[in-house]
Amino acid sequence: MTALSAWIQGARPRTLPAAIAPVVAGTGAASLGGAQGVVWWKAATALGVSLALQVGVNYANDYSDGVRGTDDNRVGPLRLVGSGLASPRAVKRAAQASLALGAILGLVLAASTTWWLVVVGGAALLAAWTYTGGPSPYGYRALGEVSVFVFFGLVAVVGTTYVQLERITWPSVVAGVVVGALACSILVANNLRDVHTDSESGKRTLAVLLGERRTRWFFIALGLVGWVGVIACSVATPWALLGLAGLTPWTPAARRVARGVSGGELVPVLQLSGIAELITAAGLALGFAIGS
Repeated sequence: MTALSAWIQGARPRTLPAAIAPVVAGTGAASLGGAQGVVWWKAATALGVSLALQVGVNYANDYSDGVRGTDDNRVGPLRLVGSGLASPRAVKRAAQASLALGAILGLVLAASTTWWLVVVGGAALLAAWTYTGGPSPYGYRALGEVSVFVFFGLVAVVGTTYVQLERITWPSVVAGVVVGALACSILVANNLRDVHTDSESGKRTLAVLLGERRTRWFFIALGLVGWVGVIACSVATPWALLGLAGLTPWTPAARRVARGVSGGELVPVLQLSGIAELITAAGLALGFAIGS
C-alpha cells in the first residue's frame, strides 16, 4: 500500500455521502424559496465545509482512538494510527488541517451571510474534535448519535438553506430530521459492528449501553423516522416523495440488521445506509426543485 492510498483510505471516503447528503437536501429546500432560489457558489462552499469537517472528524477519530488503543483489534476500514501506517502526530496534523479548511470556508459563508454563523461553526469544530478527543470525549459516553443528528442533519441542512435564502424554512427543518436520522443509522450500524471490541476497550457507545438487540431495533426506528419525514415533506410538494427512492438500498440493509448479522458482515450495511441517505437527499432535492 502506497502512502497516498493509505491516507485516502484513512480519510474513510465511504463516509463522505453523509457530508454530501445534507448539502444536497438543503440546497433543494432553498429552491423552494421563491425568486432568490439557489445561490450556487454558496451551495458549493457549504459542500466544501461539510466535506472538510467529515474528513477532519475521521482523521481526528483515527488519531484519538489510535493513541488510546481502541483501534488495536478493530474490525472495519483502515486506521492509520492503529495499523502503524502513520504516526499519531501526522494524523493529528491532518485532522487539524482538514478542520482548519472547513473553518476558513465557513468564515467565507459567515462573512457573506451573517456573523452569528461563526458561533455555529465554532460549535461544529468543537464537536468534531471532542467526539473521541480531549480529556472527556462524548463519543465514549453514548452521545455520538446526538452529535451526528444535530450537526450532520439539522445544522448542515438548515444551514445550507439559510446561507442561500437567509431565513429558516420548515421544509429544510424536516429535511434536516430526515437526513439526520439516516446519518445516525450509519453510526449505529458502525457501533453495532464494533460493539464487542468497544466494550472490551471501555468505549461506551450507545450500542454498548443498549445491547445488540435494542441497537438493531434502534437502527430500524431511525430509518422509519426518515421515511415519515419524507412523507411530511410532501406537504410542501408531492414531488418530495421522490426521496422514498432511498428505500431501495435501505431495505436490504435493514433486513441484514434484523437477521442478526454481526462483525464484518455489517460492513455492507454501512455502505447501503450511506447510499440510502444520499439517494434520499437527492430525491428530496429533485422533488423540491420540480415543485418550486
